[in-house]
This record gives sequence, structure tokens and C-alpha cells, in this order.
Amino acid sequence: MSTSSPRRVTIRDVAEAAGVGVATVSRVLSGTGSASPETRERVLAAVAALDYRPSALGRNLRRQRSGGIGLLVPDITDLFYARLADGVMAGAREAGEPVIIGVTGDDPEREADRIGALVEQSVERVIAVPAGDGESWTPAIRAGLTVVFAGRRGPDEPAVPAVLADDRTGMRTALEYLAGLGHRRIAFLARYGDRRRVRTFLDTLAALGVPADEDLVAYARASRDSAYAAAAGLFQHRPDLTALLAGGNLLGEAAVLAARELDLRIPRDVSLIMFDDVPWAELCSPPLTVIAEPARDMGYRAAELVLREGRRAREPRVVTLPTELIVRASCAPRRRARPGG
Repeated sequence: MSTSSPRRVTIRDVAEAAGVGVATVSRVLSGTGSASPETRERVLAAVAALDYRPSALGRNLRRQRSGGIGLLVPDITDLFYARLADGVMAGAREAGEPVIIGVTGDDPEREADRIGALVEQSVERVIAVPAGDGESWTPAIRAGLTVVFAGRRGPDEPAVPAVLADDRTGMRTALEYLAGLGHRRIAFLARYGDRRRVRTFLDTLAALGVPADEDLVAYARASRDSAYAAAAGLFQHRPDLTALLAGGNLLGEAAVLAARELDLRIPRDVSLIMFDDVPWAELCSPPLTVIAEPARDMGYRAAELVLREGRRAREPRVVTLPTELIVRASCAPRRRARPGG
């Protein structure tokens, strides 16, 4: 008669037993962040009942490292993140390191779950496009995981090295271009939680003497349905807008589709600029003006950085890569406002 070893209890098991998220369990066990006394008591009770041993993960990570690089991205079907992943894999391949890819959906709870899975697999280095505020990374970093952020950085983890695009300069160049065409009602379709870009957008408009209207900012999660709903809502509720800046290619795609559904012509009725240059942008009718970001280079540089970073790294570094405004045919001088505007 054959016997099998019992399955080891994971952090997800504890979260389910306590009725909380994985990130909450991480906060309670690491002593970081906030949790109510009742939540803390439920988590610790679940830990005791399940005989969960989080310290074993730290020992496994410190003493039995398997090598390799974990890569966490919001959406592997998004061309920007696919190109970033291609760059990471190219850099890892040159170093002879395997890459394990996880998808977070831009969901902090899901991200925390993926982090826990990588720790349990003894992956020693992780490159991530972080979701949320970065708080879920604290336990893994304290356990000795080497982390590099790519594309964006968690505002609560300023000490983590990062490879970023100079989207501040890119956005300023784009808004200067639109303002030069006479646009005064410029909207921004942003990724949910992207406070840094939204702040840059509003501050840049104010510096250019263009009304910085927070009601012209709409947020979307990392899905096509959410992006489409946000774009359509902007066009329907703010008929006075004459130009739109989309914060990524999925958001730009949604803006194009929503405009067509609502019989808005680009650029006659609304001018459009999109972050990220992807093949369909040039094939679109009309071809889209874009802020091109070097996604593959960002991934490659992130791989170089995470492979160089030691557990006793010197000073955290931020590598900033240039962006470029590529002018095509999706922008035109401002016309009078649409009816209702």
C-alpha cells in the first residue's frame, strides 16, 4: 500500500480559513501595515489550527535557492507587457537563468498570492510591474527576495530598484502638442490606481495654463470591458472634451472602439494620443499619434539589474529610459464643442 506525504499548508489556505485576503495574512505575519484586532485574531487562529509555518519559507528562500527569475505582469496578452517579458527573457537567457511568469491582473490580492507562490518555489529574484501600493512586497523583501520593479513602482516601496520610462517628459510633450493645436478640454483615460501619472497629467495642464479638470480623468482596470466602459463614459458624460490621452495601448484601443460606437470621428470630433506604440496603432484609421515607450529595453535592463543586485545591494537605483512622441494622423486643431458641450 502506497502512502503520500500530506500537502503542505500554504498562505492561501490560511487566508481562506480566516476569511481574509492573502495580503492581509502577509501583513499580520510580518507585522507591517494595518489590521484590526479582530482580523489579527482570526488570522493567528487559522495559523494555529492549520499548523502553518511561515518561517520555513524564509529558511527555504535563504538556504535552498533554486535560482531563476520570477516575472509578474498585469496581463501577458497586452502587447506592452508581452514585449517587456520578451526583454526580461532575453536578458535571463544570456545569463542562463529560467523565467517563471505570473499574471496579476493588476489586483493586489492576486499579486500577493503570486508572490507567495514564488517564495514557496524558492525563486530568488523577481521582476514585477507592481499592483496597488507595493505593501504586499514587504514580507518577501524582508525574507531576502531580490526585487526590481519595471514600468512603474509602488509608492510605498521607494527603496526597490526600478526601470522606468520617462513618461513625465512624454506626457508633457504630448500635452504641449495638444495645447498647441488649441485644445482646452483634454481628458485622461488612466489605469486604476495610477496616481503618479494622473498627478503628472493635472500638474502639466496647470503649468501649460490649460484647465486641469479632475472630472476629465477616468479610470479603468486591466480588462478590455473596464477600459471600454471608462472611455464610453467619458465621451458620453463630457461632450465638451476635444482631446483624449490614453494611458496605455489597451486603453487606447478602448477609446478608438468607443468613439466609433458613438459616431465620433478621430480627429475631426476628438483628437487622440496613446501611451505605447504597438503595430496596430500605425495600421489604425487614422494612424494614432503615440508616446512610444521602450518596453523590451525596459525588460532587458530590469533583468540586468535584478541579476546584479545582491542581497546587500549598495544604493537602490532607478534607471529611466527615454520616450518619444510619434506624430501621426489622430490629432487635429480644436473644432467647436460637440452639441451638449
